[in-house]
Amino acid sequence: MREIKITDIENIKLGNAQDMENATGCTVVICEKSAPTGLVVMGGGPASRESELLKPVASAEGIYAVLLSGGSAYGLDAGGGVMKYLEEKGIGFDVGVGIVPLVCQSSLFDLGVGAYDVRPDKNMGYAACENAYSDMPFTEGNVGAGTGASVGKMYGMERAVKSGLGTYAVQIGDLKVGAVVAVNALGDVFDYDSGKKIAGLLNKELTAFESGEEAMYKLYKPGANLFVENTTIGVVITNGCFNKTQMNKIAAMCHNGYARTIRPVNTTADGDSLYAMSVGEVEANLDMVGTLGAMVMGKAVNNAVRNAVSAYGLKSASDISEVLE
Repeated sequence: MREIKITDIENIKLGNAQDMENATGCTVVICEKSAPTGLVVMGGGPASRESELLKPVASAEGIYAVLLSGGSAYGLDAGGGVMKYLEEKGIGFDVGVGIVPLVCQSSLFDLGVGAYDVRPDKNMGYAACENAYSDMPFTEGNVGAGTGASVGKMYGMERAVKSGLGTYAVQIGDLKVGAVVAVNALGDVFDYDSGKKIAGLLNKELTAFESGEEAMYKLYKPGANLFVENTTIGVVITNGCFNKTQMNKIAAMCHNGYARTIRPVNTTADGDSLYAMSVGEVEANLDMVGTLGAMVMGKAVNNAVRNAVSAYGLKSASDISEVLE
């Protein structure tokens, strides 16, 4: 096994667009030939578009793009920009009188970080596609859907840590599996390998980490309110050849990457969602790809907080780690 760049996976285009001043953005994954795609939503508060297409009983065998965005439900407007761009390039499902680019989307809640009334829109979705087809490098951290992301919010934004967008990918033989994720979790983030906390809830002095799980255990009475400005959204991409039903199972297995690196996770105050896309023709074992997908997703979650920098009044994980060391 060797680490590769997520952009080394064939048949995909990835692009970011963001409004740095107002702390929001979007990230697009495009597959021109259409990709059998699965989706598993474990959080209780998702904001999503065209999710029904990905159920095994739906007739569409593949989609042309997945968009991750900020803006909560308002950010779903950005998907229209992706459709417009793909239509102009002739990419989509032929319906006789034209084409329909099938685009799925999930949005995270970043409205409390920047300007509440500035969200990803059609123009930003279109710009993300333009960047995907440009020579602009695909980067991580405070970009794309991770621009306004944060973690460790059991006590609200005052004790949260800046997060962002992360990727990780590997290759075994001809098989490639990678992940891109925007981490905007209620919970804390832990290193995939060591289990050490690397980001999350801060103490009152904002000088060290506290346990988000312990904070949650104090809310054992029914009706206790959680801070609701959360949601981790990501995509696992493989050049392995699978159908839509199989990709739904792989998406479910890849959710283990969230569970290993984010705690608490999949709460009613999160909209945690994960897509899995098959973009190639390499024959591979489903269980192996699902297990590998969980690993790359966990590593991508880690990179999302490690590559984020302080912004919008929030400290980054590296700021706190340097103090602790």
